[in-house]
Amino acid sequence: MNRELLDRLRKITQEEQDILKQGSGVKRSLYTLEGDGGAGVPDMDGFVVDNRKVLDEGRLIQVRTHTRFVYFPRHTHNYIEMVYMCAGTTRHIINGSEILLGKGELLIMNQYAQQEILPAGEGDIAVNFMIMPAFFDRIMPILEASSSPMRDFLIECLRSQSSRVPFLHFQVRDILPVQNLLENLVWTLLHGDASQRSINQLTMGLLFLQLPEYSDRVQSVSLPYDHEIVMRSLRYIEENYQDGELTEFAAELGCEITWLSRAIRRLTGSNWQDLIQKKRMEKACDLLKETGMSVTDISLAVGYENISYFHRLFKKTYGVSPRRYRLEYGRGPDLPSGAFPQG
Repeated sequence: MNRELLDRLRKITQEEQDILKQGSGVKRSLYTLEGDGGAGVPDMDGFVVDNRKVLDEGRLIQVRTHTRFVYFPRHTHNYIEMVYMCAGTTRHIINGSEILLGKGELLIMNQYAQQEILPAGEGDIAVNFMIMPAFFDRIMPILEASSSPMRDFLIECLRSQSSRVPFLHFQVRDILPVQNLLENLVWTLLHGDASQRSINQLTMGLLFLQLPEYSDRVQSVSLPYDHEIVMRSLRYIEENYQDGELTEFAAELGCEITWLSRAIRRLTGSNWQDLIQKKRMEKACDLLKETGMSVTDISLAVGYENISYFHRLFKKTYGVSPRRYRLEYGRGPDLPSGAFPQG
């Protein structure tokens, strides 16, 4: 991370100075409208961190450094929270699962996740992105237009009104495009103003298009067993969409196929075949737009030997034939404009 930016984030805030001086706990009145609660008062039931206390009026997204030196008791948010670890580590307990967030890693929580945070030291620098759901209105169509199993899972984390997908933990410290986008977001939000909302939305959109490409970097060790298995299923589909079989994958995992099928449906909202089909269609679209392959070769490449069935399925999914899709949206790199192969 840029040293000037990191030095700014490293500064001890007034809230942290008060904690160090008084030896107190979290002052709940800084975070919630549910009564003062006082400083250092034990919290048994948790509380809601309210966007009206932590976001400026009219803002849909804001950043702040995570408060160090203190245990943050169990709480939820009425906004979506992302935590980006700039230096050091922090420990989070989310719906009973403990997460160690390391430098360069990203934690995304929906607003229904219950979280506790263990005390962080002076060198543990984390940035909290506080995001209102309306912020995603502009970028959701972009994400949904480029569907994939992992992207659908990510969107579910943002939209869920339950705790079935409470968080996603991305270990992406060595992924330069992701790091650049996150650092740009932090910089713009700290130095910019509300007029830059469109820039922030587009940058966030690029980030959410990038993250699903690194499904193998989603940490699942701390997830409940069924969540871990579903994440492995999504990775398997990304890598084996041409010929991946549920029976084969269940045997590889050593689990019962009926249980696996139900877990996938419950946690993703789709069955195995739907997920395979979504990935195949997405890949077919990419090949139609970016290559000069014939439609027949593309059908075979994505796993459909029955070319007529591929045509029917593609038109049912996108409302146009594969050839029409290519004419409207794509141009192979070796083809002059308007010269597309037939088929």
